[in-house]
Amino acid sequence: MSEKTAVTPESHPAPPAKFSHGVRKGNILQVAGQVGYLPAVAGQPPVTAGPGLREQTLQTLENVRSVLEAGGASWDDAVMIRVYLTDTAHFGEMNEIYNAYFDEQGVKVPAARTTVYVGLPAGLLIEIDALAVLG
Repeated sequence: MSEKTAVTPESHPAPPAKFSHGVRKGNILQVAGQVGYLPAVAGQPPVTAGPGLREQTLQTLENVRSVLEAGGASWDDAVMIRVYLTDTAHFGEMNEIYNAYFDEQGVKVPAARTTVYVGLPAGLLIEIDALAVLG
């Protein structure tokens, strides 16, 4: 049996509850839901990348990428991505931002994806998690 290991990039604040930003077990890496917070500054509360969907989506994707990399993975290892939006009206805009981001990353085979609508803390518009298989 392989050991379960927590994955936390230096840029991420401590989670607000008892969970890990990512967990790796063997060749599986699960990235917990990430939001559009800017990199953490010690002693300061989290700050969102901006009030708009574009800023938050791009920062959220970068936060997921940070956890993937800290766990030894990349977007090419991602097999499933789940997107959580707070507003159904954001779906089209989010898809445009998402598609452009992955085009820029050079991902040849996109991960499977699900999008659902949820409630998030005030000011947050999007959350994204990912499942990666390494090797």
